[in-house]
Amino acid sequence: MSRFLRVLKDINELIVFKHSVFALPFIFIAMMVASKELNDSAWFGMRLFILGLIAAVSARSFAMAFNRLMDEEIDKRNPRTANRPSVDGRIGRKNMIIFISFNAAVFIISAYFINKVAFYTSFAILLILASYSFFKRFSALAHLILGLSLGLAPIAGSIAVLETTPFWTWLLCAGVIFWVAGFDLLYSLQDIEYDKKHGLYSIPSRYGWNKTFVISFLFHCLSVLFWLLFVVFSKLGVLSYAAVLLSTVILFFEHRIVKRDFNKIDKAFFTLNGYLGIMFFALVFADLVIA
Repeated sequence: MSRFLRVLKDINELIVFKHSVFALPFIFIAMMVASKELNDSAWFGMRLFILGLIAAVSARSFAMAFNRLMDEEIDKRNPRTANRPSVDGRIGRKNMIIFISFNAAVFIISAYFINKVAFYTSFAILLILASYSFFKRFSALAHLILGLSLGLAPIAGSIAVLETTPFWTWLLCAGVIFWVAGFDLLYSLQDIEYDKKHGLYSIPSRYGWNKTFVISFLFHCLSVLFWLLFVVFSKLGVLSYAAVLLSTVILFFEHRIVKRDFNKIDKAFFTLNGYLGIMFFALVFADLVIA
């Protein structure tokens, strides 16, 4: 039993399961809004809830493990990442490949049981999720590819319920893309010197601290704008507007915290952004239930 628990602990450390709070709220927001649009009820059923949860967790586990596998040599040389399970030998390459393959299969199978459109698009989604690991090697746009990887969550949520993607879905997706890219820029400041030394393509390593803060701020302005347009075009109510307003406040404090104390990047990255996603979901949920 102790060995099994240790393996689970290592896997959790590998994929950082707690960071699922970034994408999960937005896939379920899309599913609720789509369900409301389809049958005037925010509840899309237990079957879709379970399948959607399985698909979301397996897709994220695939993406994180694939990235760790591809970055093994990079992580070995970086003091900040040298103790990851994929680097220090706790999870070998063979087991990593098995884990990646298993999660890819689970994602595709769960998509198959959701609907045909979800099944057909599942292969493209896996390809996009894997592409982030390569982009950082030749383009500073890798931050936006990471954003797109999480931005696919509302697209997948809409497809699960409607088998299509209304315009509001793309607005919600765009908001998530720039939100994630914006906070990934701040998080990447931790590796600015390492990326410069090893020729990795990140915006901080290419443009420096000051420009990174400006670009991150602009990205977050765009995320707020797209979320506002999402609320407008999906015809949500006052609580959803409040979600956009509170998101703006949270992002403002995120930038303020990082600028004042660089050592608090982890707090800004996980705590504030985790609260943002959960808060956004809760207010949209309440909005749909009350309406």
